[in-house]
Amino acid sequence: MKATMSEKGGRRLSSASKRAAAPPPLTARHKTLAVDVRDSIAYVGLARPEVHNAFDETSIAEMTEALHAIDGDEAIRAVVLFGQGKSFCAGADLNWMKRMATFSQAENLADAGALAAMLNTLYLLTKPTIARVHGAAFGGGVGLIACCDVAYAAVDATFSFSEAKLGLVPATIAPYVIEAIGAGAARRYFLSAERFAATEALRIGLIHDLSPLSELDAKIDGLLNAMLLAGPCAQSEGKALIRAVAHRPIDDAVIADTANRIASVRASPEGKEGVAAFLEKRAPAWTAAMRKK
Repeated sequence: MKATMSEKGGRRLSSASKRAAAPPPLTARHKTLAVDVRDSIAYVGLARPEVHNAFDETSIAEMTEALHAIDGDEAIRAVVLFGQGKSFCAGADLNWMKRMATFSQAENLADAGALAAMLNTLYLLTKPTIARVHGAAFGGGVGLIACCDVAYAAVDATFSFSEAKLGLVPATIAPYVIEAIGAGAARRYFLSAERFAATEALRIGLIHDLSPLSELDAKIDGLLNAMLLAGPCAQSEGKALIRAVAHRPIDDAVIADTANRIASVRASPEGKEGVAAFLEKRAPAWTAAMRKK
């Protein structure tokens, strides 16, 4: 993964992404992203290091397109989101913000809707997503982290919900951030807009683990190796399960829903294969590609 963090481009994916009405292929040129797929992992790099990977309408559209293409390719098992250069993501691009200041209410609503849709696409991705965080992660950049399933950060990374300093609010990222850190931490950091360290981000639940930058890729590789041992359908169903039961009372409806979910998964081809492989003391079929490497 070391080479991926600074390289641009990608390679042709499997035929699964070429089905009728499928999203654009990941080999399409991007102006603001560096997308590379290797060993069933999609590495999606924010590629505007000259502005600390701040995003604008172009990067939002390209990210949405790339995520849809990734989700439509069965050969891709997981996604690593990272930033090129010195920062993960500094939030909104200043020139984009200047343009937004001249927008009408309708134009602002459409613009905000595109950002909200991109964040929700990342959050709802059926494959595991990992944020690789280094340098600055401000504003919407923190929202990207909160939308990912797992976030690993370098020990010297810094974070901020900086919107209040500009007279704004972190509205589109709020549902995902509050789910990650809770309302109490959000009250402090949304209102103060102060910067906080990676150790604090770990304490409040924004990130899952810390390491020196030189060890960050190896740690993520270890996590990816573990994830590739799990069934891809089970991971997708697991993500849906979490969304279905989180923050809900354990009532009859939830109990019935969870029973239906496990019954369906047990009867699925992947569920049957996983149980059979365990009983026969062999690796399940979905790890065959890993064993060939």
